[in-house]
Amino acid sequence: MIKAYLIDLDGTLYHGRHRIEGADKLIQTLNEQAVPYLFVTNNSSRTPQGVADHLNEMGIPAEASQVCTSAVSAAEYVAEESPGAKVACIGEAGLLQAIDEAGLQRTEEKPEYVIQGIDREFSYQKLTKALRWINDGAKSILTNPDLQLPSDDGLTPGAGTIGAAIEAATGVSPTVIGKPSSIIMKSAIERLNLRADEVAVIGDNMRTDIAAGAAAGCETLLVLTGVTTKENMDNHISATKIRPDHVFDNLHKLIEWLSQHASQASKKG
Repeated sequence: MIKAYLIDLDGTLYHGRHRIEGADKLIQTLNEQAVPYLFVTNNSSRTPQGVADHLNEMGIPAEASQVCTSAVSAAEYVAEESPGAKVACIGEAGLLQAIDEAGLQRTEEKPEYVIQGIDREFSYQKLTKALRWINDGAKSILTNPDLQLPSDDGLTPGAGTIGAAIEAATGVSPTVIGKPSSIIMKSAIERLNLRADEVAVIGDNMRTDIAAGAAAGCETLLVLTGVTTKENMDNHISATKIRPDHVFDNLHKLIEWLSQHASQASKKG
């Protein structure tokens, strides 16, 4: 029985600054059913509060405590592996805050880890530093492997593109935290204090959201509101070797399913 949901953001609840039809109703439905959920995003630039503010501005109620970002998961991963470790950061505000809150020491002198996310001020100088840090033995951590990001005026390079440059320079493959890695999902599941088979993942992207959910052992709910469409779904299934457990044309269809699921659960209860 599904007891909680992990919900993707961009492409599932909104496109940039525009709310997808039914997104507010979806969250309202879960709140009315008193079903726990977390927003899980590969975005490493925003803090959890920044993500919550962005959602609230679009009429989707959210609190920072409900947000799980790849930046927070990356910092927590390193802190669990090596508490208080010396860390070099290539990233923006969300990653910097996450590193500080995890009790890690930010430094550019002989770091034990290099944690890299999106950095829109990335430069040849930063690439050189990363090369030397990692060659000197620092472990490479990548918040998320997204190669492209949508913006108001078109696509821009993502954290994965920067990560590819660092990997090419060093020859070292990073530990990837964000989707499609299961690491971020397991982190979110632990916060819910549930088993993976009690959690379902809602997302629009077969290659990230659904792949990550499947890797973590969760039920998967694909909504055709973003990256994966009816036209390309078979290609995505072929590429990932994964089939979503449920597919919905839009959020309204998902909401209908949630209501039916809640009704069946109450009868069993």
